[in-house]
Amino acid sequence: MLASPGQRGFSVSADDARGRIGAIEGGGTKFVCAVADASGRLRERTVVPTRDPAATLDDCVQVFRRAAARGGRIEAIGIACFGPLQLRPDAPDVGRLLPTPKPGWSGVDIRSPFRAVTDGPVVIDTDVGCAALGEWQAGAGRGRGSLAYVTVGTGIGGAVVPQGGPMLMHAEMGHLPVRRDARDDGFHGVCPFHGDCLEGLANGPAVRARWGQDLATLPPEHPGRSIIAGYVAQLMAALALVASPERVVVGGGVATGGDLLPEIRRATHRWLGGYLPPLQHAAQIDDWIAAPALGADSALTGALWLAREALARRT
Repeated sequence: MLASPGQRGFSVSADDARGRIGAIEGGGTKFVCAVADASGRLRERTVVPTRDPAATLDDCVQVFRRAAARGGRIEAIGIACFGPLQLRPDAPDVGRLLPTPKPGWSGVDIRSPFRAVTDGPVVIDTDVGCAALGEWQAGAGRGRGSLAYVTVGTGIGGAVVPQGGPMLMHAEMGHLPVRRDARDDGFHGVCPFHGDCLEGLANGPAVRARWGQDLATLPPEHPGRSIIAGYVAQLMAALALVASPERVVVGGGVATGGDLLPEIRRATHRWLGGYLPPLQHAAQIDDWIAAPALGADSALTGALWLAREALARRT
């Protein structure tokens, strides 16, 4: 069981304190490497700039080598990584990046380098999948039966937990089509695959392509805020209608840096139109759409949970 949000870690009994766990959050600009002690608390973290795959992953391996030399072996490692990823356990390329716009990273095996620093399990999920797990177990979704996590930043993605059986691949919610705002007719979108899908219209690069600055620096009355909130709200409404999670957590630099949650909530209320009884009133939606309780540690916490679960199954 995970600890309360303020503890940023796991609550484990003495019998379950098997040793230290490593966690990685791999992103387009940086990889964050962390080590949790036997109680599950994050004790060390190191930021590695994202460069070419070989250099980046080797730097991360060295972080864990030094951590093991200081404090003892790493029992397992959980990885939260940008995608798209091959996550089907029966696939020959499991743990590898699928074709990605990030130069040089397509086909890279993310897991294998870390087998040099642990003889325990090395497990991987998407960054947003791990963030969903972290918030569900220890953050804004703690005590609820299900949770969706949506990130709105350089990219847009989402995940719903818990998951059921095998899937085709992980969700790519950012590429859903959305109804275009009438005030936004002149913008073609930045997605190289779809142009004006949700990510193509509402991610960080799309905001800068239109208005020349980040959402956080736009004036409060700027129409861009309600335009972006309206696009994200369409995803909120779709999640409510398709997956029906008990709570949705919205993170990412565009949403949190721009203080966009109030506008997303209001727009979601309009899009749902009072159709779903649990979300008919604005106050219900205000509770349903939440900010991350774990802050920047959502994905790392989820990666630690993945690793500990894998270690428990092995032993």
